[in-house]
Amino acid sequence: MGNLSKLLSKPFKAFSIYALIILACSIPVYYLVIDFIWRDELDEHNQIIKEQIEYSLNKEDIPDEKLNQLIENWNKLQPGTILRKISSNESVSDSVFTITKLNPNIQHEEADQFRVLISTFKLNNQLYRIQVETNFEEADELIASIAWITLIFFLLLVSGFIILNRIISAKIWQPFQKTLEKLRLFDLNKRQQIEFEKTDIAEFENLHESLNKLIQNNITVYEQQKIFIENASHELQTPLAIIQSKLALLLQNVELTEKQAQLITALETSVSRMARINKNLLLLSKIENKQFSETENFEISQVITETKSLLDDYAESAGISVIIKEVQPGTILCNKTLFEILISNLLINAIIHNLPIGKVFIEFKNNELIVANTGNSALKAESIFERFTLSSNSENSSGLGLAIVKEICIRYNWNIYYEFRNNLHEFRIVFQPHLSSKLIQN
Repeated sequence: MGNLSKLLSKPFKAFSIYALIILACSIPVYYLVIDFIWRDELDEHNQIIKEQIEYSLNKEDIPDEKLNQLIENWNKLQPGTILRKISSNESVSDSVFTITKLNPNIQHEEADQFRVLISTFKLNNQLYRIQVETNFEEADELIASIAWITLIFFLLLVSGFIILNRIISAKIWQPFQKTLEKLRLFDLNKRQQIEFEKTDIAEFENLHESLNKLIQNNITVYEQQKIFIENASHELQTPLAIIQSKLALLLQNVELTEKQAQLITALETSVSRMARINKNLLLLSKIENKQFSETENFEISQVITETKSLLDDYAESAGISVIIKEVQPGTILCNKTLFEILISNLLINAIIHNLPIGKVFIEFKNNELIVANTGNSALKAESIFERFTLSSNSENSSGLGLAIVKEICIRYNWNIYYEFRNNLHEFRIVFQPHLSSKLIQN
């Protein structure tokens, strides 16, 4: 879950990337537009200076001798505007361009850009060439400033998006969170319809309507399935019990031949196995339908010891030794009946599928339960927990014991592993905290 992203974060991420792309594209556009406007303004500025100089000199009506001295001093004192007399046959057309050179007014080694206007005008019936230069350096600084300002506003925009996204998300999605919480707490065993809060959002109302129909259908199907399983199990158990009792009466008949007794014994064994399968299938169905909802805290070692004691006679009759290697103290929160079934099925499986004179080892430590039994070769780990996957030809096996163990582990989010090593079939269950189960070490 930690790697999942929220729904509103996905469009927000796309919007942010889109805004960043637009920002990146806008910077060169800003540069080109401002550069064009700046050059046009400088050209207009240079033209105004040229016209002002022309107007001022013509207005004063300066004699030629003084005019020549004035122009010479002017060129020394005003290097940005250069005046030069030209001959009448020398053609000089107006031109505008940009040059890069050292700025004579500033003491530094870096070259600056200048916007230059070259034009002509008449003064005292003489043709003069004028060159007006204006520093162009400020344009780069202006563009850089605009870029920084744009970036700052973009960051402000993104920050605002984040804040607004959280505020809007918390408000708009509040009904959805409440709906999700009610679904999380919903228990099919209680068969209670969920009452969703009314909202003014059409999508949520449609969702609530669909969920109500779905929940109602599930409750109905669950009830029908539960009744069917209980009735089927009850109806099967009754005739099976009758058959078993009749077969037991037949075996007591002294007039039976040895062959007839063998046939009746075989029938009784098959009927007993059918009864166990029927009982285990009902148990599996109840576990899958989460009918064992009650939980309690109990001592693990106590359940292991009591279950072992109940099976000691059965193991002894089969020539199997059940040994408790190590059981650390600890309590677990779950359904005690299911935990007893889990321990019992693991031990019965280890006893049934064992060597003629074998051993069973039980160990609980570090949140792990290990039940191991002696054997000759490894089993198919990928199918060992499937239903009716028998690892031996024992008539006492229903083929559902390990399937029930697996279903209980799924019910409480415990992990179960099988491994064959050192001539031992080892079943290891790792207990993990879950919403409905919690392991507590003392």
